[in-house]
Amino acid sequence: MVSLSTTMRRLGIITVTNSAVVTPTLISSTASFARNLTLPSPLRNHGLTNSIRFLKSRSLLSSLSCFSSSAAYLPALDEFPSTKGSVAMRDDKKKVILKGMSYASLQEWVESHGFRPGQAMMLWKRLYKDNIWAENVDQLEGLNKDFKRMISEHAEFGALSFKDVRSASDGTRKILFTLDDGLVIETVVIPCDRGRTTVCVSSQVGCAMNCQFCYTGRMGLKRNLTAAEIVEQAVYARRLLSHEVGSITNVVFMGMGEPFHNIDNVIKAANIMVDENGLHFSPRKVTVSTSGLVPQLKRFLRECNCALAVSLNATTDEVRNWIMPINRKYKLSLLLETLREELSSRHKYKVLFEYVMLAGVNDSMEDAKRLVELVQGIPCKINLIQFNPHSGSQFIQTDEDKMIKFRNVLAEGGCTVLMRFSRGNDQMAACGQLGMLGAIQAPVMRVPEQFRTALKASV
Repeated sequence: MVSLSTTMRRLGIITVTNSAVVTPTLISSTASFARNLTLPSPLRNHGLTNSIRFLKSRSLLSSLSCFSSSAAYLPALDEFPSTKGSVAMRDDKKKVILKGMSYASLQEWVESHGFRPGQAMMLWKRLYKDNIWAENVDQLEGLNKDFKRMISEHAEFGALSFKDVRSASDGTRKILFTLDDGLVIETVVIPCDRGRTTVCVSSQVGCAMNCQFCYTGRMGLKRNLTAAEIVEQAVYARRLLSHEVGSITNVVFMGMGEPFHNIDNVIKAANIMVDENGLHFSPRKVTVSTSGLVPQLKRFLRECNCALAVSLNATTDEVRNWIMPINRKYKLSLLLETLREELSSRHKYKVLFEYVMLAGVNDSMEDAKRLVELVQGIPCKINLIQFNPHSGSQFIQTDEDKMIKFRNVLAEGGCTVLMRFSRGNDQMAACGQLGMLGAIQAPVMRVPEQFRTALKASV
């Protein structure tokens, strides 16, 4: 008789061995499945629904409706299959996606078709440089006809289809893109009075981390984005909005998804963004955020010279276990000690700690004092973020006066502190508001007893 664990592995489902919970993970997007999959009886006996609904395309909705709101839950951390090999292919047309390639891969591809390496550089610059941002062959001025004909026959320029742009009252723009499989992602462009304009890119469709204060986390994870789909967000933002908002100077990987859950494609995309002949962003102005995946964090710091932001949001494991379930796998002490060790040899490199302020949950003066102690020995800045409400949210904002008092405690403790207030809130474009919920949503975590009174104030 086939064991339960074997059956679950075959289905792409894993179990958490120290609990009775069955945790969903993704099934390869390259596999073909019927739209409904009937589970074997052993799985039904473990509380899973009799049927898992699949998307019409290829991917599994990673959050299953079988989870009760009180279930202990850990996000699935098995890496979703990403684009492999040196050239990104569009399977249905057998064409390469130009923006999914590093320059080395692009040069290799160009030479494989009998053209000189110098023509690869000319193509690269027209994709990313000199305000050209080519999106079709007709915009490749200066390239010879044979080369353009080869590109037309064997390559495609973009990985995204523009769907809509929504403007908030404060000038923030939210761009919606449709992917080849019909899924939708969101990208935000945030102008600043000080001459800095930031594009906030997504790295996944949805997110597996299930942070309780984040709307995107309610979606569950549908799939990773390819490097091309990530890079194209920044290219499209420049092409579409530079004439309105001015030069886009900064990139933050703080949109939909956990970037380190898609580490291969994120590093690849970030490297294209900072290439001096590519989009040529300063590495200091490309910031990748994580909820705290420790192994991937180490890899990022060793392989990428872009800036790092860590979403901290709590000063005790008890609170962080609740609002950020990833903490059950990588505790605060492990996360912070890893940063302390990894940054000890980095010159003038500071991590940005993001701290979303949740009224009655993590905003006490005791929390502020603990935070000062927690970050000792870590070169850092702390960014206090105003919580952005969304439909079904159980949290409320910390008022501005209390945020200032919290900031003052940190500053008196020797910390460098920033405060970030909502941008684009009226168009659901603010931090933690991106995405569209489906019928199946990630579970709501059980609220610790001592915080229930505070949350009732939000009802």
